[in-house]
Amino acid sequence: MRAIMVMFDSLNREFLPNYGCEWTKMPNFQRLAKYTATFDNFYGGSMPCMPARRELHTGRYNFLHTFWTPMHPYDDSVISRMKSAGIYTHIATDHFHYWEDGGSGYLTKFDSHEIVRGQQGDPWKAQVSWPDFPDTLSRRKTGQNWRHDWVNRSFIQKEEDMPQKIIFDNGLDFIRRSASQQNWFLQIEAFDPHEPFYSQQPYKDLYPHDYHGKNLDWPDYGKNDYGPEATEHVRYEYAALMSMCDHYLGQVLDLMDEFDMWKDTMLIVNTDHGFMLGEKEWMGKNVQPFYNELVHSPFFIHHPQINCDGQRRSSLAQTVDIVPTLAEFFGIEPPQYMDGRSLTPILKKDAPIREAALFGVHGGHVNVTDGRYVYMHACAEPSNQPLYDYTLMPMHMNALFKPEELSNISLTNEFAFTKGAMVMKVPAKTILNPYWYGTMLFDLEKDPHQQSPIQDPQQQLRMIGLMRQLMKENDAPKEQFERLGIPMDGPLTGDILQRFQCDKRPGTENIQNLSDGAKKAAAVFLSLAGMQHKTSLENALNSQQKQTISTQDVLDAIKKIIPEKDATGLLYAVKNYL
Repeated sequence: MRAIMVMFDSLNREFLPNYGCEWTKMPNFQRLAKYTATFDNFYGGSMPCMPARRELHTGRYNFLHTFWTPMHPYDDSVISRMKSAGIYTHIATDHFHYWEDGGSGYLTKFDSHEIVRGQQGDPWKAQVSWPDFPDTLSRRKTGQNWRHDWVNRSFIQKEEDMPQKIIFDNGLDFIRRSASQQNWFLQIEAFDPHEPFYSQQPYKDLYPHDYHGKNLDWPDYGKNDYGPEATEHVRYEYAALMSMCDHYLGQVLDLMDEFDMWKDTMLIVNTDHGFMLGEKEWMGKNVQPFYNELVHSPFFIHHPQINCDGQRRSSLAQTVDIVPTLAEFFGIEPPQYMDGRSLTPILKKDAPIREAALFGVHGGHVNVTDGRYVYMHACAEPSNQPLYDYTLMPMHMNALFKPEELSNISLTNEFAFTKGAMVMKVPAKTILNPYWYGTMLFDLEKDPHQQSPIQDPQQQLRMIGLMRQLMKENDAPKEQFERLGIPMDGPLTGDILQRFQCDKRPGTENIQNLSDGAKKAAAVFLSLAGMQHKTSLENALNSQQKQTISTQDVLDAIKKIIPEKDATGLLYAVKNYL
C-alpha cells in the first residue's frame, strides 16, 4: 500500500473549474477529476494553518482547547502510527511555519523530511539594510515579515528558484526512487497559493488585465477597501499562483500514469482552508466570520480499492476524517480520541458518515454545518470570557509565551485525550471577538453565497443541539459552554433563541432600520464602550427616523454620546474592526 497527499495552502474552491469557475486556467485540476472522487461538501475544522495540521495528525478538533500550537507530548499522530507499523513516511514542504516556535514537533513525526526555504516572511537570507520594494497598497510594509519576503524574492527570480517547484521536484524524486516499493506515505505540501501571490510571468500572462496601480500581491486582512480595480488585480494575482499549483500537480499525475500507480496508490489532494478575495467585502482570513470561501474546501481522493473515479460525492466530510481513512487504508489502528470518521462509506455509496461538522478558531464563533445550514454561534458577553488556552507547549506562532502570560496559570488533567498528563490552563484573550458580528444562520440551499442570514428558530435550535453534541464528543472545556451561553446538559429552551437571535447584532435589537454595516458598528461600539451606553445609542439613532441608518450615522451618534476627548480613539477602534 502507498499513499500520496498533495496539500496546498489557502485554496479557495470558487477559483477551481472543478467547482464551476469558468475563467481560471487549471487543466490539471480538471484532469484530476477523472481519477478521483470530488467532494462537494467538505469542510475544514480548526483554523488556520497549524491548527489544521494538528488535525491532520490527530484526527481531532483542537480549536476549542487552544490556538496555534506545536504537537504535544500526548498527541496521537497517525504519521507516528504509520512509522511504528513499518510504513515509511516522508514530507517535502516549503511551509515555513513548521520551523517556527509554534510549529515544532510536526516534521519530526515523519521518517524523513525535506524543507525548502524562502516563502513569504521566512527569515532565510540575511540582509542588514532594508530591501528595495515597490510602492504598495499593503499596510504590512513596515514589518519584519515584509522585510524578509522582499529579501527572499531577490533570490527567487526564476522559476527554478521557486520554493514550490523545488518541493515538487523533491517529492517527484521520492516517487521515482520508490515507485517499485510498497508501504510508504508521501506528503508534498506547498505553501502556495498562500499569500503573497508571487508567481512567474508565464502564469501572470494567463490572466492579462490593464492595471497600473501600486503593488498588491500580499493583501491586508480585514474589510476590503482597495476598490474594484485593485481587487480585480489581486484576484488575478491569486489565480496566476493557483495556475502554477496546477502545473506542478500535473507532474504528480504524470508520474502516477508513468508508473501505473493508480492501481495500488491512494492520492489525496486537499487544503487547510481558503482565502477571501473581496467576497462579502472581506479580504484575507481570521478577521471575520468563517464564510464558505474559508472553510468549504476542495477535496479530491483516489482510492485504488474503490471504484469512484470521476464521480462526485455530496455527503458531509471534513479534515479530521482524513486521518481514520489513512489508518484504515494502511491497516493500522487509528489515533485515540478522534473526532474523525473514515471516508470509505462516502466513497463506496455516498453514505453519510456524520450528521454535522464543527469548525472555528480559538476564541471565535463556534460554527456547525449539516451540509445545508451553516450556523455561526457568537459568545454571550462582550468580554468573550471565560476563555482559556490548554497547553503543555506554551508557544504562539513564532514566539514563546511571555512570562506575564504564565503568571496566573493552573494545572488540570480534566481531558481524556491528555492521557493523564497535567496541562497548563492559561487565561486567554483574542482579538477575534465574535460578539461584534453576532450569531448568524444561513440556508445554503437557498443562499449558497451566504448573502442573507435567516431567522428560523426551529433550525437554529436544532443546530445548537448539533453543535453542543459535537463539543461534548470533543471533550470541550466546560467554560466554552459558558462563553457561548448554552447549557452543557438539559433541554435547549427558547430563552437561548431570544439571547442569540440570528442576524441581530448584540445590543442593536431595539434600533430600527439598521444597515448591516450599522449593526456591526453599533455592536462593536457597545462591546468596547460598554452596554451602559445602549439606551443613549438607541435614542440617538431612533430619533433620526431614517429609512436606513448607515454606518456613518452610528459614528455620528457616538460623537454625541461620548466626550470628545474619548471619542477619537473609540471611533478609530470601531472603524478598524469594521
